[in-house]
Amino acid sequence: MNKYEKICEQLRLEPKTWLLTGVAGFIGSNLLETLLKLNQKIIGLDNFATGYQHNLDEVKSLVEKQQWGNFRFINGDIRILEDCQTAVKDVDYILHQAALGSVPRSLEDPITSNETNVSGFLNMLVAARDAKVESFTYAASSSTYGDHPALPKTEDNIGKPLSPYAVTKYVNELYADVFSKCYGFNTIGLRYFNVFGSRQDPNGAYAAVIPKWIDAMLKGDKVFINGDGETSRDFCYIDNTVQMNILAATAKNNALNQVYNVAAGEQTSLNKLFELLQNEISTLNLEKNTSKPIYRNFRAGDVLHSLADIDKAKKLLGYDPQYFVIKGIEQAMPWYISLNKHEYI
Repeated sequence: MNKYEKICEQLRLEPKTWLLTGVAGFIGSNLLETLLKLNQKIIGLDNFATGYQHNLDEVKSLVEKQQWGNFRFINGDIRILEDCQTAVKDVDYILHQAALGSVPRSLEDPITSNETNVSGFLNMLVAARDAKVESFTYAASSSTYGDHPALPKTEDNIGKPLSPYAVTKYVNELYADVFSKCYGFNTIGLRYFNVFGSRQDPNGAYAAVIPKWIDAMLKGDKVFINGDGETSRDFCYIDNTVQMNILAATAKNNALNQVYNVAAGEQTSLNKLFELLQNEISTLNLEKNTSKPIYRNFRAGDVLHSLADIDKAKKLLGYDPQYFVIKGIEQAMPWYISLNKHEYI
């Protein structure tokens, strides 16, 4: 039994009250599902800017009636301090996932990204500090590494941000550090690397690459690759991310007031990713898809290569990722096929 499994067992024996911001989103709803199955009490906060009611409905269908009864939803906005103050009452642990993601979105509308990701984050910090919440874990981002060329990415070596989104996520880390030094309020930041899995929206202009490509492949639409396809990423399956959030929330002592990479420690080019997705779809559909991607200009604000060093998370938190990209795709694909099966099965 690894450390994560031991903590889950302990949580079953001694349930806690958790606040999940962004609970109706992709990562938030997966955290909700896992924690409800561990019989935890959950307060969820969301304004549905990027989250969806159907994510919550799906979680409801996957947990027991009694477990769902442990969930209370607040339709609120982290940009409003009073909403944050209401949400943090009598909470033990906070998992702060609410944010406006996407580099392109931040390039088009940096003001709204800043209002949500910086001002909203500060509201949550202040509310959590004042409520004397035991644990505050927040979603940081691998975009913080910016133009730093070294691989793999280690937590202490970052470059200059390449987008407004990256700036906002770096400011989160700065604020968290200041709150530790000035107020003695402990936090942990999790730098997510290209998380993917079920309930990740394939639609919209800012969809992540894996759900967007799967949706296009299943529909027979064109798949576009920005650049020559040799751009690489460290794709992290959602279950690894859930594990890291729970490990961080329950961390003690020298593990606190740190930032950690959340990834698989595995580098995959976009060309290789296309091949993996195509092969998995072909396997499940029992017919070979031989379509080719269409290459176009490199996208502004993106980094060329990304690969995480996860040794720090392993050492200080006991992180033990169970899913690498191939296994993660195998786990996620049935959900994507069922999502719109009326369209292409």
